Amino acid sequence: MKILFISLGCDKNLVDSEVMIGLLNQQGYQMTDEEEEADIIVINTCCFINDAKEESIQTILEMARYRKEGKCKALIVTGCLAQRYQQEILDEIPEVDAVLGTTTYDEIVSTVTSVLEGQKVLKCYDLDRMPQTDTKRIVTTGGHFAHLKIAEGCNKHCTYCIIPKIRGNYRSVPMEKLLKEAQELADQGVKELILVAQETTLYGIDLYGEKSLHKLLRELCKIKGIRWIRILYCYPEEIYEELIQTIKEEKKICHYLDLPIQHASDRILKRMGRRTTRKDLIETIERLREEIPDIVLRTTLITGFPGETEEDHRELMNFVDEMEFERLGVFTYSAEENTPAAEFEDQVDEETKLDRQAELMELQQEIAFACAEEMVGKTVIAMIEGKVADENAYVARTYADAPNIDGYLFVNTGETLMTGDFVRVKITGALEYDLIGEIADEYTE
Repeated sequence: MKILFISLGCDKNLVDSEVMIGLLNQQGYQMTDEEEEADIIVINTCCFINDAKEESIQTILEMARYRKEGKCKALIVTGCLAQRYQQEILDEIPEVDAVLGTTTYDEIVSTVTSVLEGQKVLKCYDLDRMPQTDTKRIVTTGGHFAHLKIAEGCNKHCTYCIIPKIRGNYRSVPMEKLLKEAQELADQGVKELILVAQETTLYGIDLYGEKSLHKLLRELCKIKGIRWIRILYCYPEEIYEELIQTIKEEKKICHYLDLPIQHASDRILKRMGRRTTRKDLIETIERLREEIPDIVLRTTLITGFPGETEEDHRELMNFVDEMEFERLGVFTYSAEENTPAAEFEDQVDEETKLDRQAELMELQQEIAFACAEEMVGKTVIAMIEGKVADENAYVARTYADAPNIDGYLFVNTGETLMTGDFVRVKITGALEYDLIGEIADEYTE
């Protein structure tokens, strides 16, 4: 039987999808990309912000048509939206045959079996349960890079965020399991590991009584075949000295950190429930750049948070101008039901949110362009992502660029290269967020 798998939302969700695909593949199910061919459709949903929620609902409704009118015999909804609105989905969309929550994706095979036998299935267990599976994931990112999810859940309880209520408390994945999974990924040809979690910086504190991300990193660096290790979702207040030194000393770890700071006004940070201040942020950023001069910092901001004044916005603009983040994204605040911030009285209107977002991105564009221009003339190591159609050119990434998030390096060459190859490239030009280059010379490790 053929299964269509649709994975929405973040890279953490994608890992769950890859695990489910692995479990189904082990039982002989075949994957398809065509809705019309699918006997079974599985949608792994997201509901972090309103746009993601709407995308998930729209996708379910679109696929429900194939369940009603096509050859599809089973429509299964999993993930965050499923966890949050489990009974509503079954009650209001009769074409849905099964709902699996965020902690039960390991039961996808038995769920498919039950649905094909004519049963309706609802499996949303304790939020602090850890799904158990030793099946090899089926990597869907092209094979040369893969995400490694090192923890589940979050304990922060920021006032705007629903994640703890749909993903549970912070639970680290045991180190031995992660090392086994990383070795399997390396054996499949993966060359770049991207560490993800709701927060990577706290890894191990629940299992080992102390922050242990640096220990995990040193062990991952020993795995042959892995060339780059990238770390996302590091909360700035949890950055610690051993972690900084490990990133500095281990050659495989990309000098790249994703620090979601959300704002820089102390008043807004406090209302958000964040555990940092503007002064703390500056000290952390300066410390990272002092120890690792070529580090690339990515951050995300929320604009239009309830109570944000023009003065708060100006403070954030000044902060971005001063810090000159190499990579930065801005989201407008989305009021999520059952979060404290949604009940705040001083909500900001949508037009103001969008105006402030545009102003921040315009400023960041200038900073990003300047960073790109500074790269011209330099020689870098890059990983090939694929070929540009009908041209003697390839798409590549440097250590400064996370896949599907940041920019690209376009490499002009008549040589034949393969996805996942590492090459030495001389930067010859800058195109806004992207770079242009040519092969410099033969690259050997």
